[in-house]
Amino acid sequence: MDTSPNDAANALPRIAGFRLLREIGQGGMSTVYLAEQESLGRKVALKVMLPEALSDEVSRRRFENEARTIARLDHPNIVGIYEVGRTTDDLPYYAMPYLARGHLGQRISRQDGRTKDEARVIHTLRALLEALDYAHVRGVVHRDVKAENVLFDDAERPLLADFGIALRKGVNPRLTMTGLAVGSTAYMPPEQARGEEVDSRADLYSIGVLAWEMLTGQLPFNAADALSMAVMHAKDPIPRLPAELLHWQRFIDRAMAKSPANRFRSAQQMLEALDRIERGGFSFDAIAANGARLWRRTRKLPKPLLIGGGLLCAAMIGVASQHETPMDEFFRVENLPEIRKPIQPEPVDRMLRPLPESPAQQWVASAETQLASRKLTTPQGDNAYDSVLRAWDADPGHVGLPPLVGGVLGALGDEMATRLRKGDEDKARDYLQRATTFADRTAPMGTQALRNIHEKAADALTRRVAAAEKKKDRADALEAASLANEFAGDQALADTLRARADKIKSPTDELAETAIASTDAPAASQTSMRALTRAEYARFVAATGRESSLCRERMSLLRIVKPRDWKEPGFEQTDSQPVVCVSYDDAVAYAHWASRNGQRVRLPSSAELGAAPSHAGPRSLATWLRDGSVAGT
Repeated sequence: MDTSPNDAANALPRIAGFRLLREIGQGGMSTVYLAEQESLGRKVALKVMLPEALSDEVSRRRFENEARTIARLDHPNIVGIYEVGRTTDDLPYYAMPYLARGHLGQRISRQDGRTKDEARVIHTLRALLEALDYAHVRGVVHRDVKAENVLFDDAERPLLADFGIALRKGVNPRLTMTGLAVGSTAYMPPEQARGEEVDSRADLYSIGVLAWEMLTGQLPFNAADALSMAVMHAKDPIPRLPAELLHWQRFIDRAMAKSPANRFRSAQQMLEALDRIERGGFSFDAIAANGARLWRRTRKLPKPLLIGGGLLCAAMIGVASQHETPMDEFFRVENLPEIRKPIQPEPVDRMLRPLPESPAQQWVASAETQLASRKLTTPQGDNAYDSVLRAWDADPGHVGLPPLVGGVLGALGDEMATRLRKGDEDKARDYLQRATTFADRTAPMGTQALRNIHEKAADALTRRVAAAEKKKDRADALEAASLANEFAGDQALADTLRARADKIKSPTDELAETAIASTDAPAASQTSMRALTRAEYARFVAATGRESSLCRERMSLLRIVKPRDWKEPGFEQTDSQPVVCVSYDDAVAYAHWASRNGQRVRLPSSAELGAAPSHAGPRSLATWLRDGSVAGT
């Protein structure tokens, strides 16, 4: 049965403000439609997520939040996002420019084998790496770099599209290899195929695959299904380029290293390697390979023929040097009339005349004074942050701006690092956000300084973990490790710091281990166990000034409205009765204090406590939560 145009139109999603025209692409996660934005009358591409891709409200909201984050990326080689919203069927979508000149995969398929334009390959790779460097510095990883996601505008600029929002960890944990297209896994690094957490180096691996494909006209690995493709990337050695492209092999080997630790550290470092290829042209290896091939062919010729050919070449060079051609005369200049320039007066008066003042000068002068006085972001209307931005808006080419931009970002980074070391994450996050906004406003001048801020964050968090190791504060070390990816953009550092934090043993852990070990002491060591009385605990508090722990569960409202502690547990007690409402840390502190005179006092193990008769009468003994707080009486 034929479908009428009206039926086809009715099958398209309905989105307020857009008139959908037709479907132009479909993948495992979404469908792309050509549409017209009614308010502006312009063609746009609408990407609508499939229902099974984002099946619950939490994942849909996370998708929308990440789409808004990507929409803030403003770079000439990144396809922007116009709008984020929902269809009438409550499916998330986003609108982006419609680029009708096709994608890179179509151009590679038309080149018919090895490229004949390496300069074009370098130009495309440089544009993509600059886009990724911009995104990575701002904490955004693409996760789906492939030829189909490289589009071209009317000026033939390559633009990176379709950042892998829906493939971020946590959005859809049930997504498996069967939900991915072979096209995606053809560029996917081994760690991403295994479902591990990925960082910016995953994108650099995909760029390496893309470079191979542009150079040779085919993918480095080929398989019939996504799973087989992923296995090849994880297990098979990196293939070798043909002799004519040997000068690219080291670049490919490092970009496509199986382990992220062996790849380029950043897009910036990859750009530098690309520059070396461009400056060097054909490498020595490639020239040597071609020369060896030529020698193998010519040495089979008879020796007289080789000698005769050499003499003939020499004679031709000599004859050519003795004869002029009409072209030689073209380059000879004879009897040109002398051109006399009128004598100009000495421009001393113009040199001494002051240059016109830049409209940014007053803000530059203010910023210099404010920065020297440490007026970084306050007071309002009189701080270096605002003054530099005003100067930038007035005259971004002012010669005084580069040191000021670097100075403000450097100071923001120092303040952020100080707050990170002190454990004030909220204030540190505020400084990082200010620095990111400032760098975006002053790009590209502020981009390198923002990268330095990430390095300061990495150093601060590393120092904080080291300090926590000395204090045996595992909780603080774990907190610092959890911030490494957010503040330093470095998942490898986060993993390293987390491993160090996991090895820290707190004093209470060590005491508990000692107590358990002491239960195996020889029988000659007499051990008695009894409950601690209120009177004994009161003497400890009086001697040490220790504050009382609250007795109710932490999430209980009564903990705030009507707090309880060992002095007022909520029922009557005499001084000779067992003390209650004492936390695990309180008990450990008492044991240390009571052991000061040589008599060892420790907490009983769980086995000892279970075997002992109850000293609490009709009441059961209190238990401690896993974090050491008091659970109740």
